Amino acid sequence: MRKSIIAVSFLAATVLSGCLESQDMQNAAIGAGIGCIAGEIIRDGKCVDGAVVGGLGGALYNDL
Repeated sequence: MRKSIIAVSFLAATVLSGCLESQDMQNAAIGAGIGCIAGEIIRDGKCVDGAVVGGLGGALYNDL
């Protein structure tokens, strides 16, 4: 329960910070937050792996 509260708080903070301007670092932060939550849920405790993949995807989002 505690992990999910921390994950939701982190996701909310990153989403709100990414809404201000669309820059690569903010997109990477949003991707990392979403990736962390996905890693926790899908792969059962793989937050760091999901954050790395999500952060890279978010940073490269504008470049495609």
